[in-house]
Amino acid sequence: MHFLRLILFPFSILYGLFMMIRNLLFDFRVLPVERFSIPVIGVGNLTLGGTGKTPHIEYIIRLLTPKYFIGTLSRGYGRKSNGFIIASKRSQAKYIGDEPLQFAKKFDGIKVAVDENRKHGIQLLIEKYPSLDVILLDDSFQHRFVKPSLSILLTDFHHLYSEDFLLPTGTLREFRSGAKRADLIIVTKTPKIFSPITRRRILEEIKPRPHQTVLFSYIKYGVPVPFFDYPQPVFPEKVTNILLITGIAYPDPLTEHLQRICSDLTLMKFPDHHYFTEKDIVLMIKQFNDLLSKNKVIITTEKDFMRLKTPVLSNFLKNLPLFYLPIEIEFHGDNKETFNHFILNHVEQYTRNKNIS
Repeated sequence: MHFLRLILFPFSILYGLFMMIRNLLFDFRVLPVERFSIPVIGVGNLTLGGTGKTPHIEYIIRLLTPKYFIGTLSRGYGRKSNGFIIASKRSQAKYIGDEPLQFAKKFDGIKVAVDENRKHGIQLLIEKYPSLDVILLDDSFQHRFVKPSLSILLTDFHHLYSEDFLLPTGTLREFRSGAKRADLIIVTKTPKIFSPITRRRILEEIKPRPHQTVLFSYIKYGVPVPFFDYPQPVFPEKVTNILLITGIAYPDPLTEHLQRICSDLTLMKFPDHHYFTEKDIVLMIKQFNDLLSKNKVIITTEKDFMRLKTPVLSNFLKNLPLFYLPIEIEFHGDNKETFNHFILNHVEQYTRNKNIS
């Protein structure tokens, strides 16, 4: 691995210089930056995926929906369509992306849109729904043609951006100094039991700017939900073997969690946002049948569920004890109150100014 990094290092420097020049063009307004009259809360990262953007956006949706009319905008990673699309519960992941479909299916009363051109997407959302109070911008950190009113940067506890390298040597999309654009930095996927010593160490590594607030969150796992009412309408009390199917960047925290509730865990790992094929399902069924236990189930993530439950694939899967595992995020200690106040106060200020004008 070290030898490979040495070979790729010159390419990382070239890539980093390109991104640095691009960022300078935005900083000095050579390239246009658009601001909007309603709050646009951006959630993104410096690395390639895997930091937990989806559950953090869902947390913000739950926080704001009792009082505000919300829109979300994503590019719809990996979708087989282009341009601006409004998602619905009947949409398919291949046309709008798995994460937007998850938002559309889980939350009533919000507008979920996809557009690879974020500026264009926000403009259309506001035109179509002029009563929108706030827009949540998914994976926004490097899309600098839009200036979020509030920028949230996520970094994985197990893969801090401060310890990473630029592409292609590492997974950084730009130099670490790009973190200065964030208002909030959230260290995600921390252990549930989190020591003050570890917290201090991370703060020393990240070195936040005076204007930045650093918070710490962890994953809260729900009860596995069945794909179908038959043959396994509820998750069994005793499980010996679990076949875990994932198409996410970093499944390690999930595997650690599931190992606590079974005797043997088998992982079938696919690329992030992988669109499953009939061939994949045949391999999955074979792997499941090879497990030598009666107390066995298949578990996948909620995001993978969006790409698995299609009319065609469901025909292959409907007789299997198949579940998806919902997750939410929770904050440590008083970080929850801090985050909630930060978000609610930010949106309230915009709303107050809008009413005054």
